[in-house]
Amino acid sequence: MPIPDDMAYDTAACFLFTYGTSHYALKDRGSLADGDTLLILGAAGGVGAAAIELGKATGARVIAAVSSEDKAAFCRDLGADETLIYARDMDRDAQKALSAEITRLACPNGVDVAYDAVGGDYAEPVIRSMAWGGRYLVVGFPAGIPAIPLNLTLLKSCQIVGVFWGASIYRDPAGHMQNVRELFDLYAKGSIAPRISARFALQDAAQALTMVADRKAMGKIVLTTGDAT
Repeated sequence: MPIPDDMAYDTAACFLFTYGTSHYALKDRGSLADGDTLLILGAAGGVGAAAIELGKATGARVIAAVSSEDKAAFCRDLGADETLIYARDMDRDAQKALSAEITRLACPNGVDVAYDAVGGDYAEPVIRSMAWGGRYLVVGFPAGIPAIPLNLTLLKSCQIVGVFWGASIYRDPAGHMQNVRELFDLYAKGSIAPRISARFALQDAAQALTMVADRKAMGKIVLTTGDAT
């Protein structure tokens, strides 16, 4: 699709998949509203960083959860109101500690919308911290597919909501185009802009993949084939 005249090609390469996913998740699946508390797991990644900016543009209070202090600083620079660092090995004690820290930061009511791009054993502590009527968004699960005690959804009267942005484009193309227009408007206002942490020539793609595999990537990494302007 056509991109705005003032959008560079490397920015465009990072724009639609990240912001498209997060806008669909927060707006259409999570019904995020002004004043809500939004928790983002994996907040320093591409879709997580986009979710921080979109959450702030909506008027939400944003808690960014990440795996290191460097990533926490990156999220604060994006506008996150609070950050927390979770353990890389999520045993039962670590789960309890994570749930307690989320509950503390989301005081007094809990998390209204949880954006989970991590999954695995991180999911249950998040659901234990949900607000009454909250929405837990299943965005991805690189840490594994979580096993969630469904009694928690009853106790919180909360929802577990799937986010399949790719399929939604084909099922609701008009809605998708409306979301794209809204995203370009936000970009024009300066409310959102991809954070590119590294650029590699196409022949150095292996280095980019290693950076992702080592969990060192923040925001987006771009492969270039020439002039990126």
